[in-house]
Amino acid sequence: MLQQVMTSPGVIEFRDIPVPEVKDREVLVKIKRIGICGSDIHVYHGKHPFTSYPVTQGHEVSGEIVALGEGIEDLKIGDKVTIEPQVVCGECYPCRHGKYNLCEDLKVMGFQTTGTASEYFAVDRRKVTKLPDTMTFNQGAMIEPLAVTVHAAHHFSSLEKAKVVVIGAGPIGILLMQTCRAMGAEVMITDISDGRLEKAKECGADYAYNTLQTDFGAAMVECFGKDKADVIYDCAGNNISMGQAIKYARKGSKIVLVAVFASMANVDLAVLNDHELDLDTTMMYTHKDYVEAIKLVDEGKVRLEPLMSRHFAFKEYLDAYKYIDANREDTMKVIIDVDNEGE
Repeated sequence: MLQQVMTSPGVIEFRDIPVPEVKDREVLVKIKRIGICGSDIHVYHGKHPFTSYPVTQGHEVSGEIVALGEGIEDLKIGDKVTIEPQVVCGECYPCRHGKYNLCEDLKVMGFQTTGTASEYFAVDRRKVTKLPDTMTFNQGAMIEPLAVTVHAAHHFSSLEKAKVVVIGAGPIGILLMQTCRAMGAEVMITDISDGRLEKAKECGADYAYNTLQTDFGAAMVECFGKDKADVIYDCAGNNISMGQAIKYARKGSKIVLVAVFASMANVDLAVLNDHELDLDTTMMYTHKDYVEAIKLVDEGKVRLEPLMSRHFAFKEYLDAYKYIDANREDTMKVIIDVDNEGE
């Protein structure tokens, strides 16, 4: 079978290796689709702080079970599945208390350990989540980023009738906007790209503002009145976005950092302190977030198709990265078609 390997930043090879043997309590998945996310792009540019080379990528994935190891009775050959990419110790304090997304020895497929970018992938059954028969493989490959936003949304106590701001209308921002609305919130989303904001509107944003054209604070008051927002989610992850959140948040309200800061933060902690703002952070997901993400798509409460920008064949992996670099303004989610059979 073919396996993708990034040997150094910007250099991809395909190696012919044996199809892995399935051990007890493992399943063999024929990989169908792989999504490319912002963290993958950091690896491509050599800017991911926790990834070394060579590395096989792929953590947003869908596929079909083609073989089962001994001891598996709740899955069958032919099932559509997605894979949770966290590799955890199971023994540290977070793991023992149900927060394995915060494992002290966390590794993620495609970054610190082998990812799914191969024609077949053998994986522990515990990392496999079944997809509904009605769900496409394209949708299945986007359950992982949607699970990120489900986990983030739950960092606010109750979104029913809440006033929410999402900063950043990239794929995660738009998915989070949809997730919050599905949970009963009224959502304002901001960005500096009109194209991304149009995509957010297509996906149901209540309000969308370009903060190069409209003052962030004024936009919040225009949407929600003088009481502003109950919670602000930062899905941009830079000094400007976090600076806006801290400066304009209602005193005593909450800010949740969803994005990963690419460099050291330089923000006004004095204002954060003086306004008694609750600055929270969110990291990946657990299994229940996957289950809820699948349900949101299955019930039609979150739309994934508008965020699917373009598909590339498996051996065009490098072309996919070049396309993203050349079309950053207009690109949401690029998907690698490892196997073109079926949807």
